[in-house]
Amino acid sequence: MNQLILSTAALALTAGMAMAETVRLGTEGAYPPYNFINDAGEVDGFERVLGDELCKRAELTCEWVTNEWDSIIPNLVSGNYDVIIAGMSITDERDKVIDFSQNYIPPATSAYLALSADTDLKSGPVAAQTATIQAGYIAEQGMTLAEYATPDETVAAVRNGEAVAVFADKDFLVPIAEESNGELVFTGDEPSLGGGVGLGIRESDTELKDKFNAAIQSMKDDGSLNALITEWFGDKALLF
Repeated sequence: MNQLILSTAALALTAGMAMAETVRLGTEGAYPPYNFINDAGEVDGFERVLGDELCKRAELTCEWVTNEWDSIIPNLVSGNYDVIIAGMSITDERDKVIDFSQNYIPPATSAYLALSADTDLKSGPVAAQTATIQAGYIAEQGMTLAEYATPDETVAAVRNGEAVAVFADKDFLVPIAEESNGELVFTGDEPSLGGGVGLGIRESDTELKDKFNAAIQSMKDDGSLNALITEWFGDKALLF
């Protein structure tokens, strides 16, 4: 009898711990305006505001952790955090390894940024962040690809002559072009790639996925997601 009581108590304690478990949100912290580290050393940006609101609506206790982009999926799978919220486009290739929520950004436009509007994109390497949908696209187009670990390095490669252009989400490149005072300009076509940006979640975490999907849908339904996208990406941003 005592053993039964102890076992029941242990199960109740375990269930309570599970209910109170903190959901860890993993981001890069280096891809403004999606995510970046502010002057106080904290995760900031569109996805910080979005993630906090999604956790609130899903009634989840969440904390933020940062991880380098090139290992962000392996470290989700290994359990270092529970969700990727890092400007990650939904692709068939990634979907073979992890699961995704519904998108919280429509399929984004990608663009080339170069030192001249008449740059021949096949005349030299085009820079892209490693393991991104843009890197795969450059390779598919038969261009020479130069991969870099961070977004900032891709832009620096154009400025120092290592690459003829950088190819990335246009939302990321627009403020860089504006702040360059004409040094960097857009060139070439602007394709829409992938299935939009979503939360990366382990395939086994179906309950967590359902909670976040419901929260994202509620923000779409009440218009708050479109308002947040406009606040961070401007009036010309694609909306739902």
